[in-house]
Amino acid sequence: MNNSSFETELRSRIRDTEAIVVRYLPEETGYNRTVLRAMNYAVRAGGKRLRPLLMRETYHLFCPEEGEALYRFMAAIEMIHTYSLIHDDLPALDNDDYRRGRKTTHLVFGEDMAILAGDGLLNYAFEVAAGAFRLAEPGLARVGRAMETLAAKPGIYGMIGGQTADVELTGKEMTLEQLQYIHEHKTGALIECAMMVGAILGGASEEQIRTAEAAASKIGMAFQIQDDILDVTATEETLGKPVRSDEKNQKVTYVTFMGMERAARDVRELSSEAVSLLESLGGENGFLIALTDHLTRRDR
Repeated sequence: MNNSSFETELRSRIRDTEAIVVRYLPEETGYNRTVLRAMNYAVRAGGKRLRPLLMRETYHLFCPEEGEALYRFMAAIEMIHTYSLIHDDLPALDNDDYRRGRKTTHLVFGEDMAILAGDGLLNYAFEVAAGAFRLAEPGLARVGRAMETLAAKPGIYGMIGGQTADVELTGKEMTLEQLQYIHEHKTGALIECAMMVGAILGGASEEQIRTAEAAASKIGMAFQIQDDILDVTATEETLGKPVRSDEKNQKVTYVTFMGMERAARDVRELSSEAVSLLESLGGENGFLIALTDHLTRRDR
């Protein structure tokens, strides 16, 4: 797949993913409509929709037929990701003014409503995903395993664990091992969740699920290192959020430890290792391979 055709296909699949996510957003009515507006504002800000996209493409390694169960989990993972961004942007954490090219949720709706909107998206994500239990396909066992993964990876031993270490170590001396823990959990855990859920719902074996998790771990690390690179090299207009925010917040990054040249090389190596793992799963999904490679070359 050449670069031009990939970019065209990527835009098309992002639009399809966007339509699926938006389908499950709550209606903005009732006495609680302010928090619903804040939730929808954050989700509708756009973005790469990487996690639901990876979920869908991993699913297709094992099953060609889509259904509502997959769509519900795609929407749920994006809601969980968006809640984490709302809370990350708050003054108590990163204190950022822009996200995805728009003012952050707390600047538009206030800190109180932003906190509630994040809480709301987290809870609503599980409400949406749990609706898959009512469906005959793909079966209760797969949905149950997918729900367990959806709960665990963003949780205290996953994303929240990484965020905890990030908050506590910001502005302090940090080892490379601690930084890798933060990257693996704060960023990697949701990508692992997305690809594992795709494999589970698609009917993958336990060994295949673990291979998908390993590939996702490498993709997540490569993605975060590239983020660290872009925080130094990109413009705010291109990135859609403040650049050099890591420096402003006194955060140590992979570039700080390894330098720009080594960081770029490690991104390429991690991507190559992820592709090898994905190819070992069998199935045909050239787009997923191309997407993995694209993440190492992105400029936003």
